[in-house]
Amino acid sequence: MTQNKTLMITGQLGLAAAVLVGIGEFLLHYDSLARYTDPFSFFEGVTGKRATIGHFFGVLGAPLYVAGAYHIYLMLRPANETAARIAGFAMAYGCVVGAVWIGSRATAFEIVSAGAVPEQLLLYELRYESLLTVVRLAVLVLSLIFVWLCLTGRSHYPRTMAILNPIFLIIVSFIIFFTIPAIGKFMMPIALNIAFFIVFLVSLIVATKQNNGTTGNA
Repeated sequence: MTQNKTLMITGQLGLAAAVLVGIGEFLLHYDSLARYTDPFSFFEGVTGKRATIGHFFGVLGAPLYVAGAYHIYLMLRPANETAARIAGFAMAYGCVVGAVWIGSRATAFEIVSAGAVPEQLLLYELRYESLLTVVRLAVLVLSLIFVWLCLTGRSHYPRTMAILNPIFLIIVSFIIFFTIPAIGKFMMPIALNIAFFIVFLVSLIVATKQNNGTTGNA
């Protein structure tokens, strides 16, 4: 398989992951009252059927992010092989840990619905919510390297792609949530997936233009 074909396939898989996990997280977490500042209250707006369907979308879609991590590595590699490897590994590792976390969310819904005692919630937070720290650190590492290598002008991305790093896009979702809550409440449950959807969509456009010989570093 040629590298161009690998770029396209892995990018498409990354985009599919963002869509599938986004659907899963939305079904698992969306609350019409937007009670997202509390780690468990928003589950009151979720139904058992939604949680089950969302569980399978999220768990089955999450592994595809690993292919997406390889896509980003390939796109960044010309700028710095070692740094690109670190970025790709950080994303892949974070996504694997994130898959474990999202696999617990339907169970968290059941615990909350059953009227969990504080000790149960504390154990859940220790065993699963703490995993989000790993995911966040992984996304931060990816984003910092992404910005750096894009700005060198030597990656497959134009320099302007640096602005579309995951951390910045997640922050935009938070800003929209707090300033335009009527829209933001639909974005908050899937902020990370929205960020990666944008990254992979634009990355595929760049890769396609590159394959057609019509792109360069801006």
